[in-house]
Amino acid sequence: MIDDSRNRDETGFHNQIATTAEYFQKQIATDTHFRLVTHLDADGITAASIIAKCLTRQEVIFRIRVVKQLDETVIEHLAKEEPTPIVFTDIGSSSLDLLKLKLSKADLIILDHHQPEKITLPSLLHINPHLFGIDGAREISGAGVAYYLAEAIDSLNNDLACLAVIGALGDSQDKNPQRALIGLNSSIVTQAINNETLTVERDLLFYGRETRPIHKALSYTTNPFLPGLSGEEDKCLGFLINLGIPLKHGNRWRALNDLNDHEKREIFSEIVKLLSIHNQSNHSAFTLIGDVYTLVGEERGTALRDAREYATLLNACGRMEKSGLGITIAIGNRGDALDEVAVVYTSYKKKLAEYLEWIHTHPTAITEYTNMYLLDGIEQIDEKLIGPVTSILTSSYIIQNKPIIAVASADENLIKLSGRIPISPLVKNIDLGSIFQEAALKFNGFGGGHDVAAGALLPEKDFEEIMGFINQQLGTFHK
Repeated sequence: MIDDSRNRDETGFHNQIATTAEYFQKQIATDTHFRLVTHLDADGITAASIIAKCLTRQEVIFRIRVVKQLDETVIEHLAKEEPTPIVFTDIGSSSLDLLKLKLSKADLIILDHHQPEKITLPSLLHINPHLFGIDGAREISGAGVAYYLAEAIDSLNNDLACLAVIGALGDSQDKNPQRALIGLNSSIVTQAINNETLTVERDLLFYGRETRPIHKALSYTTNPFLPGLSGEEDKCLGFLINLGIPLKHGNRWRALNDLNDHEKREIFSEIVKLLSIHNQSNHSAFTLIGDVYTLVGEERGTALRDAREYATLLNACGRMEKSGLGITIAIGNRGDALDEVAVVYTSYKKKLAEYLEWIHTHPTAITEYTNMYLLDGIEQIDEKLIGPVTSILTSSYIIQNKPIIAVASADENLIKLSGRIPISPLVKNIDLGSIFQEAALKFNGFGGGHDVAAGALLPEKDFEEIMGFINQQLGTFHK
């Protein structure tokens, strides 16, 4: 692993932020145009939006490109464009070899938190927490890195801290006790609280806590996946009626925020029983309780007021090929965009629920290897959604003692791999990012990520050999 707390150097991290901010200030003074390239998930969308807001306030011209991965095709297109500085947000650190090959003379700025390749480029400003002994999988996201830079360029950008919180939550960096954000993320949370854009309290974490009727919020819960409830509004209605929970106040449907503490405890207790019946651990249920991050500047009763809900909306936009809509929302434009994003989100959650129900009703979809579980979603699960599905499985399925590797069909005879490490004392000291990088080198593909979450694009023809290789590599780590 690259991270080593004994070599933690926050001062060095902030010095690199300051150096990069000086570069930006000089370029801004000369009316330089920028190209922004970002990843399509919630973290990538918020990271790009933070830099976009920063540049907009400086009256700088820029354009944004959203990609699902930084591969040779994308980089070749960038190489053919007008040679203006390129800013990569939430992407780039795992593609230094390609950047050196195709863009070695370009001015490059990488604001990333994935494990970096050990390659240097002459005109690269590289901000990545891993380079300073800081855990980029748990302590700061791509949006957090972008925020620190934007705030260093101009302190007035401190109002963008809440976007960095959204990015961290969208990247599942809250897998800590009480679902709290830690490390550099916690400092960003404090800044957002201090500038009065954010509040934090502990509560149930159902999706739609302010906006959706209780039964709808329950049916939209997929992390953890609740067998018989997730995606099933009618069954959720019956579940709540059997508990004696009033569903309406007058003619208005009650939302989670309308429930009292006793009602919340009743619901939670029954969910624990439900998961127990389906052989899921209590850990799955307790992922439903934790810190709630509320964006106080957003209108009450809207989907943007809860930071996790906001992040899920942005992630849905990226995964459903509506990244531009997500950036429109994140930079502050509302109006019809809110109605459109609601439609996108509904389709996204419906698709996830369908995939999870398919897995639940097809036990053979998951195969147990010596050192991992394999979910074979080839020709069943969309490659853009395999990551979210895999993340949900780590906390909601019978996958507590081994990593899970999920596979989906991709373009050009490739397969998309998504790997996750469950939160378990039985699974530790495993670096999926390094394993996926090695697999990419061995099988002529692309791969990388964090120690606990990684992805790769590899040739489908080598499927069996790839799985054997990853299983063997996992066996070299101590458990």
